Amino acid sequence: MPSVVVVEDEEDIAFPLVRTLEREGYEVTWLESGKAALAHLSTKSADIMILDLGLPDMDGLDVCRAARDAGFDGGILIVTARAGELDRVVGLDYGADDYLSKPFGLAELQARVRALLRRSQAPGSPHVLEADEPGGLRIDTDARRVTLNDAEVALTVKEFDVLALLAASRDKVVSREHLMSEVWDENWFGSTKTLDVTIGRLRSKLEEAGATDRVVAIRGVGFRLESGT
Repeated sequence: MPSVVVVEDEEDIAFPLVRTLEREGYEVTWLESGKAALAHLSTKSADIMILDLGLPDMDGLDVCRAARDAGFDGGILIVTARAGELDRVVGLDYGADDYLSKPFGLAELQARVRALLRRSQAPGSPHVLEADEPGGLRIDTDARRVTLNDAEVALTVKEFDVLALLAASRDKVVSREHLMSEVWDENWFGSTKTLDVTIGRLRSKLEEAGATDRVVAIRGVGFRLESGT
């Protein structure tokens, strides 16, 4: 049973959301503060966190970043009244996978939760993608794990999906349109800056891990994963 953590301090929003998700068959934990959410995630796993930004004790963006820093690799869906593009980009830059503006319909939220779960649970083919050169990444699409010299590289759902797509076409250009439709949704209506933010985070993590693989931008076309020399 997929597990969902709902972090929302307003009962009139949280109650119908929790009830709807439970009816869908999810195991739902409702928490009303950022500190409670981080404490919960430190001891229990979750597939998805639905996170409000306007929490009483701390900003939801800080909760998002702290969860990622602590190793949470489940999907994070931010729901908030902050609807500006800059807010979206900042949220994604802090480690969120998706962003839904209030007010929102429960049907749309359910669809986005299902999409995140499909990405995190779907098996890939081939099962393992890796470079021929020493020092390259090893990407296990079934286990959804990326390792470098036997050390795991922690990636979010979207970061993993982008890397797996690029690795499946290593040294070939993957178009922006293909990445957006495959990793987000073919009907995605938001800014493609979402992709740029995710690519930026992915590059930083690969560099920090000491990977020789590089994500190269091909201006006006897309991105290519190149093996290091």
